[in-house]
Amino acid sequence: MADTQRHPFLHGLSKHRGAPPTVVVIFGASGDLTARKLIPAVYNLGLDSLLPTDFYLIGFGRKPIPDDEFRTLAADAIKEFSRRELQPEAWKRIAANTSYVAGGYDDPDAFQRLKEHIDAIEKKLGREVQSLFYISTPPSVFTPILENLGAAGLAEKYAGQALQSKVIIEKPFGRDLASAQALNGTLRKYFTEPQVFRIDHYLGKETVQDLLVQRFSNAIFEPLWNRNFISSVQITVAEEVGVGSRGGYYEQSGALRDMIQNHTMQLLALTAMEPPVSLDAEAIRDEKVRLLRAIQPLRTGAEGDVVRAHYAAGMTGGKPVPGYREEEGINPDSATETYAAIRLSINNWRWQGVPFYLRSGKRMARRVSEIAVTFRRPPGTLFAEGDRFQLASNTLSFQIQPDEGLSMILNAKIPGLETRTQPVKMNFRYSTTFGSNTPEAYERLVLDAMIGDGTLFIRGDETEQSWKIYTPVLEAWAAAGQQGLESYPAGSWGPTAAEALLAKNHDVWRQP
Repeated sequence: MADTQRHPFLHGLSKHRGAPPTVVVIFGASGDLTARKLIPAVYNLGLDSLLPTDFYLIGFGRKPIPDDEFRTLAADAIKEFSRRELQPEAWKRIAANTSYVAGGYDDPDAFQRLKEHIDAIEKKLGREVQSLFYISTPPSVFTPILENLGAAGLAEKYAGQALQSKVIIEKPFGRDLASAQALNGTLRKYFTEPQVFRIDHYLGKETVQDLLVQRFSNAIFEPLWNRNFISSVQITVAEEVGVGSRGGYYEQSGALRDMIQNHTMQLLALTAMEPPVSLDAEAIRDEKVRLLRAIQPLRTGAEGDVVRAHYAAGMTGGKPVPGYREEEGINPDSATETYAAIRLSINNWRWQGVPFYLRSGKRMARRVSEIAVTFRRPPGTLFAEGDRFQLASNTLSFQIQPDEGLSMILNAKIPGLETRTQPVKMNFRYSTTFGSNTPEAYERLVLDAMIGDGTLFIRGDETEQSWKIYTPVLEAWAAAGQQGLESYPAGSWGPTAAEALLAKNHDVWRQP
C-alpha cells in the first residue's frame, strides 16, 4: 500500500495532481546524481502512486549500457540510496518500462534514435505522451543537448498543447551574467518559458516550502515581518565536508558560484519577498524577481560587503584534515574561495536599513543550513538592570537541514523565589510531528515538473537578476587574484575577517 496513510501531506496528490502519460529521459544516466537522487525519486513517486499509469523512463549517456544492465544499476541505486526499501513488485512495474539509449551529447544521430524510441512508445500506446528531458550532466554539454533536442524535433513536439515537451536543467545555470544570458538565449530558441524548469533542489525541501506558510498563514508573523520589528537576518549554508573528489569542478566554481548565487539567494528571496497575490507559480516568481531587483550593488575591497576565504588544515570530526590547497586536484596557488560571506542591503519600504547576512563554506564546524530572523529588543528597561536578567533577542530560525523544523528563542523566568531570567528555545521538528520518512526534495520537484507546476523552479529573468548582483564581485576577485583571500581552520565557523561585516551593526554570527 502507498505510504500516503503515514504522510498526511501526501493525501490527495494522486487525485488532484495526476500527471499525463509521460516519458522521462535522463541525460547523464550513469552519473552520481541519477543514482543518488533521481532514480530513488522516481521509485518513491511510484510507491506513492504518483506516477502516471503510462510512465516510461529512458536513460541517455555516452557509455553503452544494455537495457537489462541499466535496470539492474537502477535497482542497486534504489537499494543503496532510497529512503524506503526496494519492494520488488513496485519496482517491477517501473522497470518494465525502463530502457537506455547510448550516444554522445553532440551526436545528432543519437538524438534521432532517441526520438524514434519515443515514437515507438507512442505507437505502442496508441496515443501521444509528454516528454520530460532531465539534463543531469556537466554544464559544458547543456548547450549541445538543447540544440540537438531542437534539431531532432523533440523540443517543439506538441508545443502549446497539454502534452508539450519539457526540460529540467540542473545547476549551475551559467558561470556569470553573460553565460546565463547565453544559455537562456539557447533555451528560447527551442522551448517556451513554461516548458523550462531550472532546478534548485533547496526549493524542494520541506522547511523552504514552509517559509511561505509560516509567513502568510500565521497572523503573529506577517505584521512583524519588516524593518520596524526585525533587526537583521542571517542565512547560513555550511558544509562539514571538504571538496573531496570534486576538486576539478570546485576549482572552476568556488563557494559563491556553487552555493551563494543559487541556493542561498533562493532562501533570501522567499524570506524577504512581498506577499504574492496568489499561490500561482508566476505570482510567486514575480515577487522573487522584484525582491532581487531591490538589492543594492555589493562593494568589494577593504571595508566592503563581501569576504572570501579558503580552509586551511584543521580538525573535522576529531580527525586532522588537509587545507584546500593540499587537496587532490587543487592548484597549490589557488585563489578559489571555499567560503564566502555577504552583507546585503534591500532598498524597499519593508527592509530599508535591515542587514541581510549570507554565508556558505566548506569544512565548517558542522553541516547546517538555516535562516535566522532576529527581532529588535523591546524598548523598555524593566529587565535591563542587574546580573539576574540574562536576555537574548527573540530569534526565529528555520532549520533547512539536517534537522528540518523551526525554533524560537524567548526570554523566560527561571523558577524560584527570586525574579531571574534566561533565554529558552521552543522547537518544532518535522520528524517528530510527521515522521522521519518524509519525501525528499527531488520527489517533489520531479512530480511538479511532470504536472507543469513551476512554483519551485527558477524563471529565466530570476537567474539573470541574481547573476547581475554577483558577476561584479566575481570579476573583482578574478582581478585581485590572491589579494584579499582570507583563510580559516577546517572545523571552524569561518575567517575572523567575516566578523567585520557584522560589527558595523553591532551584530555577531550565530553558531547554529
